[in-house]
Amino acid sequence: MITYSATIADHGRRMDSFLRAILPAASVSYLRQILKGGGGLLNDAPAAPDQLLRFSDTIALKETSRIRSLLVPRSNGPDILYEDDEVAIFNKPAGLSVHRSAEHGIRNLVDTGIAFFGRRGIELKLYPVNRLDRETSGLVLLAKSSAKAGAFGKLFQEGLVEKRYLTVVSGKTAESGVIDLPLDEKESRSEFRTLCTRKGVSILSVTPITGRSHQIRRHLSSIGHPVMGDLRYGGKRNRELGSHALHSYRLAFPHPVGGTPLTIFAPPPQEFAGYLSRILDGEIVPLLDSLLAG
Repeated sequence: MITYSATIADHGRRMDSFLRAILPAASVSYLRQILKGGGGLLNDAPAAPDQLLRFSDTIALKETSRIRSLLVPRSNGPDILYEDDEVAIFNKPAGLSVHRSAEHGIRNLVDTGIAFFGRRGIELKLYPVNRLDRETSGLVLLAKSSAKAGAFGKLFQEGLVEKRYLTVVSGKTAESGVIDLPLDEKESRSEFRTLCTRKGVSILSVTPITGRSHQIRRHLSSIGHPVMGDLRYGGKRNRELGSHALHSYRLAFPHPVGGTPLTIFAPPPQEFAGYLSRILDGEIVPLLDSLLAG
């Protein structure tokens, strides 16, 4: 057996996502086949595709000639948290645009994803269903056809997708709150709960009920608690982060094909996780567990 130990970057990751990272050229069906046949173990027990990893879990993979031919070190490619025949859900790093723009050059998540699938011998186009600001990290859905993009987009339009963001803001916030503030002359609503206040900052989980441009950043700034590193909306410069402290960590929705409920968790990127760990004096796992618990 080939063994691995889950890191903080894997805390909350699905088992099939972990296999995707070490077997990037494998098909979705082959990853399912490995797990269905008992070839992937989590803490010495057969693992299911949707089982969530925790920090320091032991993952073991049966060593076969085919697996050896596909196996690579932990991939530096795009981080795919979920994939099926209709959609791929990526954990976008901060600093990467979702799609090509003149302002931010050629490198972007869509083209990166298309190139990744091309290396697997799959020629397709990818269509963004949701978008994040360039400096915001986290969950982005890319559909594998325009028709599927329409089906997933309808879920967002009808309010059937629950979105949650992790952020660090200046000052001490209330235990929870609702921000009803119109943006761009449109009704806008965000809800938040405070997870922790330490060292002059607060760590929040934020649920945007509407989806206006820069909504979370503008709403938090309006109540005097701007996002750390968000210079555009009054946030303090933070030298530990190369971007503002905002991460889309959870999406929950009924899958358009079959209606099965699907919840995907995105571990925070390394820089953000390190920043959180320093705020929490190294105790980041309880924070991540609280996010997973809802």
